[in-house]
Amino acid sequence: MLILRAENHRRMRWKNGGGETAEIAVFPEGAGLDEFGWRVSMATVEAGGPFSAFPGVDRTLSILEGEGMALEIDGRPPVTLTEGSAPYGFAADAATHANLVGGPITDLNVMTRRGVYRHKVGLHDLRGLREISWVGEAALVFCSSGSLLVNSDGRQEKLARFDAALLDNPQAGLRVEGSGRFFLIELSLIASR
Repeated sequence: MLILRAENHRRMRWKNGGGETAEIAVFPEGAGLDEFGWRVSMATVEAGGPFSAFPGVDRTLSILEGEGMALEIDGRPPVTLTEGSAPYGFAADAATHANLVGGPITDLNVMTRRGVYRHKVGLHDLRGLREISWVGEAALVFCSSGSLLVNSDGRQEKLARFDAALLDNPQAGLRVEGSGRFFLIELSLIASR
């Protein structure tokens, strides 16, 4: 289990230059925006506009804070996402435009290289203790609010807001306890490059 503290997330410009992202985790480690197998990041969006295009990539977006964002994807009717919405998946190479509902938002963005990796993003509200099973090559527990204790493979670590725990052994078991909201992101290899 690798703990990824919020203050250490790598900050970089968006691919389209329109803002800044905080990279939580990427594989392979240190991969650039056109080279990753999977990537998990956060961004603060201060104004509406086009999304960066990532050819051959699938993405899932969740709102962490703010009133929400309406996405227009490939000319279809807008889909409005809020903090209460389920994680929303779509093709990262689709023409996507965002309109803010009522001011800046912060989002969580999970991306996988299509045909190589796939991802599953679950949102969990927690009061107490939960035993969780997961599948894949890696999983990320991302604390979006509150405080959590993550137990896996004989280790226990505390996560504060925007901290994450990167796991690489699904057989080690996973127990999360505390009070807050977290995302479980499962990352599975489906074909080698």
